[in-house]
Amino acid sequence: MLSKVKSAAILGIDAYEVEVEVDISPGLPGFSVVGLPDTSVKESKDRVKSAVNNSEYKFPPNKKITINLSPADRKKEGPSFDLPIAVGIMAADSMINHDKLEDYIIVGELSLDGSINAVKGCLSIALHAREMGYKGVILPMANADEAAVVEGVDIIPVESLKVIINFLNDIFGIPPHKIDIVEVFARSSVYHVDFSEVKGQQYIKRALEISAAGGHNLLMIGPPGSGKTMLARRFPTILPEMNLEEAIETTKIHSVSGLMRDKSALIATRQFRSPHHTISDAGMIGGGAIPRPGEVSLSHNGVLFLDELPEFNRNVLEVLRQPLEDHMVTISRAATSITYPARFMLLSAMNPCPCGYFTHPTKACSCSPQQREKYISKISGPLLDRIDLHVDVPVVQYSELVSKVEAESSTVIRARVNSARKTQEARFKGTKIYFNAHMGPKHLRKYCLLDAPSQGLLKSAIESLGLSARAYDRILKVSRTIADLEQAENITTSNIAEAIQYRSLDRDYWKVGV
Repeated sequence: MLSKVKSAAILGIDAYEVEVEVDISPGLPGFSVVGLPDTSVKESKDRVKSAVNNSEYKFPPNKKITINLSPADRKKEGPSFDLPIAVGIMAADSMINHDKLEDYIIVGELSLDGSINAVKGCLSIALHAREMGYKGVILPMANADEAAVVEGVDIIPVESLKVIINFLNDIFGIPPHKIDIVEVFARSSVYHVDFSEVKGQQYIKRALEISAAGGHNLLMIGPPGSGKTMLARRFPTILPEMNLEEAIETTKIHSVSGLMRDKSALIATRQFRSPHHTISDAGMIGGGAIPRPGEVSLSHNGVLFLDELPEFNRNVLEVLRQPLEDHMVTISRAATSITYPARFMLLSAMNPCPCGYFTHPTKACSCSPQQREKYISKISGPLLDRIDLHVDVPVVQYSELVSKVEAESSTVIRARVNSARKTQEARFKGTKIYFNAHMGPKHLRKYCLLDAPSQGLLKSAIESLGLSARAYDRILKVSRTIADLEQAENITTSNIAEAIQYRSLDRDYWKVGV
C-alpha cells in the first residue's frame, strides 16, 4: 500500500516542501530510502523501527518498504525526516487514517523510545507552511515556541510518536500552540550590559555613537587593557531596537544553524558575534560540504567584532569585502547556489604594534617603526577602505576609574542614534540605501555640500596630515552623520574637524612612529 506525508527541508535559510512517499509491498524483506538521502537520513530506518516497536505498535514484518523523498534531485540531510517516515509507514500499513495527512507538514527526530527531539529550521518551515496554505505544522514540543511566532498557521507540538498517531486518528485533539508575540518580543529584547558601566573613554564612546548612527564600520586601536573589548560588547545596546521583521530574519538564520534549542522563541536583540582569530574562511563566510551560515550571516542585523584584527588570516579578512559591500553571501556549489543575508556592522580592534605598547603612557614600546608598519600592513587597503572610522583608544586613567560621576546609559545614547537614523530614513526614502555609510558618489554630491571654510579645512587636512584620497569620501560620510546627530541640515566646519580625527590609519606619521 502507498502513503504520502508532507514534510519540509531547508535550503539556505528558507524551507521547501519534501513529499515522503512510502510503499509497502510483498517481497524480499528490506527497507530502502531513495531521493538523495545523506547518512543521517539513511540511518533513520533503525531509529524508526525501534521507535515504532517501543511505542507499543508493530512494525510491518517481512515486507519490502521503499521510502522516496521527493524532489529526488535535491540532497536531503538531517534527522528531521524520522517522524514523517514513521507516520508514512504506519499509514501505509493502515495503522493511521490518511484524512489529515494532506493538511499538515510533519517534521521531527525520533528517539529509540518513541519520543521526539528538536530539529533545525522550524521557523522557516512554519513560514513555508503558511505561504503554501497548509493548515498547520506537526513538530517537536521543543520547537513549538519558535514556530508559534508565525501567525496564520496551526502549530501542533507533539512529544512522542504515540501522541501524533492518536492525534491523526482523531482519538484526541491537540490545541494549536500559541504565544504572546508582544510579550515574547519584550522579554527577548533585553541587554545585560550597558554603556554606563564603562568608566571614562568619552572620545571613544562618541565615535561609537557616530558609528551606530550612520552605520559606519569602526576600528579601535589601543594598548592592552584600554577597554576595547568592553566597549565593543556594549555597542549593540546603542543600536536602534529591532523590529519584528528583523527579529524573524535573525531568528531564521540561527534556527537553521541549530542555535535556538536553548534560547527563547525569538531573537530580538542585535547579535554580537566575536569569532576567534583562528577561524577559517568557511567559518567566517559560510559554506562547508553541507553549506552552513558563517559568522557574517549569524551577525545579520547585528555586529561582527574582530578582536586582534591583524592576527586573522589574510584570506579570512579578504572574504569580508563582498558581504560588506553587498550585504549578502552567495555560496556556489556544483549542484546548487545558496544565498545568505549578511547585513552587519563591522567592529574591530587591534593593538598599535606587535608588543602592544606603542601608545602606552608608561610602558615602553619595543618595536621598530618598520615592525609597526609591517604589523599594520597585515590589513589590506581594500578592507580598510570599507572602515570609515579609525580611532585611538587611550589607557583609562586612575581618576576616571574611581570617579563617582554616572556615565550616560545606553538608553540615552540610543535615543540620539534613533533620531539620527530617522533623519536618514527620510533622506533615502525610496532607495536601497538606509545609512549614510552606504552613500555613493551621487549622494555625496547631493547631501554633503560644503561651504568655503569647510572645503578649506578639508583640503588643508588632506595636504598637511597626509590623508589618503579614499579618506575624502569617508570624512564626508562621517561629517554627514555628525550633522544628523545635531539635527543640522548642513555640514559645518566643526563636523568636518571632528570627522578628520577619526582617520588614524590614514596619517603617515602614525604608521612609522615619527
